[in-house]
Amino acid sequence: MSKLIFRYGTMNSSKTANLLMSAHNYIATNKNIFLIKPSIDKRFDINIIKSRAFSKGMIVDLIMSEEMEDISHYINNEISCILVDECQFLSCKNIDALRNIKFDIPIICYGLRTDFKGKLFEGSRRLFEIADKIEEISTECVMCNRKAIINSKFIVNGEGNREIIYEGNTSVDLGGEEKYQPVCWNCWK
Repeated sequence: MSKLIFRYGTMNSSKTANLLMSAHNYIATNKNIFLIKPSIDKRFDINIIKSRAFSKGMIVDLIMSEEMEDISHYINNEISCILVDECQFLSCKNIDALRNIKFDIPIICYGLRTDFKGKLFEGSRRLFEIADKIEEISTECVMCNRKAIINSKFIVNGEGNREIIYEGNTSVDLGGEEKYQPVCWNCWK
């Protein structure tokens, strides 16, 4: 049976960079990997997993749509590891499909825990429910030296200052440092 691992962190905690480094290490030892990302993530290129920390990304093997509930026909016994980027955007069906992979390989999912309101994403919630192992990738608050736990969303006001947004539309709003910043609970509130 596979081992499902959830590695989560806030914005700028190097989640995708960690995924790409893991992929590189598997490839360097002549092992086959399988890369997955959700169909909603079109920031760089729908077919690429890319980190803001690296100039180059890696080509995706599978782009998961919300409806996918069986991916077993994509996986074979020659794969040593499955790496999933932006797993918070996967549906419960998608996470269950990963959980039900029959091969004895690690499935490592990287993603955010919560949205800008501090609420769990659907994919993250399901991973907290069924993952074999949960690991935090921590980073510091951009406003102080405490550990960041919130992905704050902000706007730049007329004076050029960032104002944190606490309410608003909960639909996915992809972005990076231009919209979000990692903060601790005290700085968020």
